[in-house]
Amino acid sequence: MGLSDWRPFIYGGLASCVAEFGTFPIDTSKTRLQIQGQKVDIKHAKLKYRGMLDCLLKIIKYEGLPALYAGIWPAVLRQSTYGTIKFGTYYCLKDFFVKHYGRESVQLNVLCAVIAGSFSSAIANPTDVLKVRMQVEGTTGNISLFACFKNVYYQEGISGLWRGVSPTAQRAALIAAVELPVYDFCKSHLMIYLGNNISNHFISSFTAGFASALASTPIDVVRTRLMNQRKLKYCEQRIPAHLYAGTLDCFVQTFKNEGIWAFYKGFVPTLFRMGPWNIIFFVTYEQLKRIY
Repeated sequence: MGLSDWRPFIYGGLASCVAEFGTFPIDTSKTRLQIQGQKVDIKHAKLKYRGMLDCLLKIIKYEGLPALYAGIWPAVLRQSTYGTIKFGTYYCLKDFFVKHYGRESVQLNVLCAVIAGSFSSAIANPTDVLKVRMQVEGTTGNISLFACFKNVYYQEGISGLWRGVSPTAQRAALIAAVELPVYDFCKSHLMIYLGNNISNHFISSFTAGFASALASTPIDVVRTRLMNQRKLKYCEQRIPAHLYAGTLDCFVQTFKNEGIWAFYKGFVPTLFRMGPWNIIFFVTYEQLKRIY
């Protein structure tokens, strides 16, 4: 396998889309939990949900089952771009460096993962913005993917589609730097006891999901809040209306108004999503490799 090999890109994209369909309702609950309690946002200042299960049940009760999949198409579109580029770039870069500069190492894997994660997430950021907006609105917004795109574009301009790109790229780099090397590390060390089979892939992928959820939740909270805020041209007083001036301001205001634990809002659904997501992804990826 080299830089010109297309297989990691195809396998990564397909496995990402399969994993996204399987875990999307949990991601919706995570997004709803992360935006609630913002003291600077009257609409979401009230705590509507007590946790992941309460959030899922209330969404089904008051908005209907389809609301759990509001935003699924931009999410699938995101995975078909982000997942394809991220995993394909990671495995091709790793193979290239190993062939030219020596054996595989944790440091090398982390470097390849950071490059792949940040690069792919920056490209796919518009689809992430649309997904977050549609998840927040649910079925009450009654908005299609194209309509959501038009709203963002006409109200906020092209820059609105790249809202939160900095924390998104940072989060993706952080997740990739933890998730991919941890998976490869666990898989290689378990090979002695379990061999290259589904049991190994299951344990390694779950461990990778737990580690990446723990590392990424704080910046994910900031990313979600930045993506959800509307930067309208003018409010009634003709003053630019926005909640946070940027990533650092969001960190500061969240800590000041809600405390340190606010950065772990949505951690349980994040863990419950990233664990199964990684399991579905890596098992699917490994099976595709074996078949082809």
